[in-house]
Amino acid sequence: MIAVHVTHEAVEKMGGIGAVIEGLATCPSYREAFERTVLVGPLLATDRPAAERLGRAGEVIYSSLDEIDAGGWSAKFRPIERTYEVGIIYGRRPLDLPAGEGGTEVEVLLVDVFRFNRERLNLFKAQLFSRFGVPSDRFEHIWEYEQYLRLAEPACEALRVIGCRGRPGRPVIIFAHEYMGMPTALRAMLDGEGDVRTVFYAHETASARRTVETHPGHDLMFYNLLDAGRAEGRTLEEFFPELHGFFKHPLVKAARFCDAVFAVSDLVAREMRFLSPAHQTMPVEVIYNGVPTGMVPAEARRQHRRRLRQYAKAIFGFEPDYIFTHVARPVLSKGIWRDLGVMHELEPLLKRRGSTAVYFHLGTLAGQRRRRDVLHMERLYGWPVHHELGYPDLCNGEETVGELFEDFNRHHSAIRVVQVNQFGWEHRLCGLRMPQGACMGDIRHGTDAEFGLSVYEPFGISQLEPLPAGAICLVSGVCGCLDLVRRCVDGALPPNVLVGDYVPGRGTMTAARAAALGRAERDEVEAGQAKRLAAELARRLPRDEAQMAKLVELGWRLGQRLSWQRVVSEYFLPAVRRACERDDPAGDGS
Repeated sequence: MIAVHVTHEAVEKMGGIGAVIEGLATCPSYREAFERTVLVGPLLATDRPAAERLGRAGEVIYSSLDEIDAGGWSAKFRPIERTYEVGIIYGRRPLDLPAGEGGTEVEVLLVDVFRFNRERLNLFKAQLFSRFGVPSDRFEHIWEYEQYLRLAEPACEALRVIGCRGRPGRPVIIFAHEYMGMPTALRAMLDGEGDVRTVFYAHETASARRTVETHPGHDLMFYNLLDAGRAEGRTLEEFFPELHGFFKHPLVKAARFCDAVFAVSDLVAREMRFLSPAHQTMPVEVIYNGVPTGMVPAEARRQHRRRLRQYAKAIFGFEPDYIFTHVARPVLSKGIWRDLGVMHELEPLLKRRGSTAVYFHLGTLAGQRRRRDVLHMERLYGWPVHHELGYPDLCNGEETVGELFEDFNRHHSAIRVVQVNQFGWEHRLCGLRMPQGACMGDIRHGTDAEFGLSVYEPFGISQLEPLPAGAICLVSGVCGCLDLVRRCVDGALPPNVLVGDYVPGRGTMTAARAAALGRAERDEVEAGQAKRLAAELARRLPRDEAQMAKLVELGWRLGQRLSWQRVVSEYFLPAVRRACERDDPAGDGS
């Protein structure tokens, strides 16, 4: 089989989709099943040097932008470029494998869509509307939509040029990662090649995320509505018709025409079936994400934790007894205010035992700051404990978290919080007060508790990554990763996993009642959960090396059951084979 992954992360891992593709493609059972892996996406920027078009370690074989042709590809690619008035870049880049296993390589195909053939594109858009009901004329002004429409046709033709043609016994599987990949998948369906299969990879349900984030009741409202609405035979569009104006919605709805939908959790599968009546019977496969769970030796964990405590002392003046972390972008869905609510209730409990803690939030919405800017902010006003509005500091939505943290620190002493709005975790990137030798392993494997009390979290790999180092992972009940965890344990969850129930009442109310839930009801639930979680976290936090060793053992044992190898072998590959065997996807519009 040949795997084609259509994604905005074709060149570098920037978020969850890149992590999933890397987890899949580096897995031995995946590499055994797929003879080739091709990553397809639009060229996101034209200002990179030619040698770095495919990342710093990538190899460019062909690039019309840079007049590179290492294998006579010009004769094959030029007709496509002339027809669609685009540029093509083709080559390879490596993916790192776990330590000691070497590396693997994937092919990369990028299309420069900053120029395009308007007549051809309009014809394609008309076909999308007549066959699949996708109204592109409403969204042409939105670049996040438009660039993936422009990608589809030249990408499909270029794939055939590089030999990605399906034939009996050797199918091509096009994985459309989120709405971005759907135009290419739909183009492939229009081409009608029998041995090309299309899979919508639902890393989330964009329409559900939009609803959760914009409604004041957030997850409390939405998941009660999902249960009640489905029980009453109603759908999301009935309650929120404004979704028809959301540019991702029609592309996500078009997933029902694919050979299969891969949902990263049971919750996402239910969300997809809640979209409209036509989606209730479509073929949805639950394909969980894996979690990187390498062994963390005891001495390595001590070193990671020691550096975190040293950094805390450098910026706050004391070495805390406990370290808490949250690695996530500072966006609404991550529910960071819930972390602060738990720590507000936890502080008096720690004070009674004479303990202190520091909480690090690592995440940015503005990319990696320059070293000189970080040093200037650190020297001028004490970044990252203190912040100022505007780039190179708080911007693009980071401001809200900054204000919450400043206010928390004004009113608490035993627990202090810090927002590190930088990409990376090392001395070179994070200022002179961060210890030499600091690395991402510190914040992943040196923490005592990782927070992840999201209002919307389709899976949540990051929440569970610290498990093998014995961290207590706090997750909300709507984190999709809990579906996999519960399948991997016998009976009760281990003490390493602490769940916040922010959606009480599921299955007990009408859809009308659920839709009316708002800010006041959510505040009440969150206040109650803050008290409960704080008390339980205080009880579970280790007080000596023996208790820490026990958490490490339990976390490592659970982590092994969450590995990519297990997920690929038991969920992903069987679902791929079923998609290849399926003759007619549900809801076909032919």
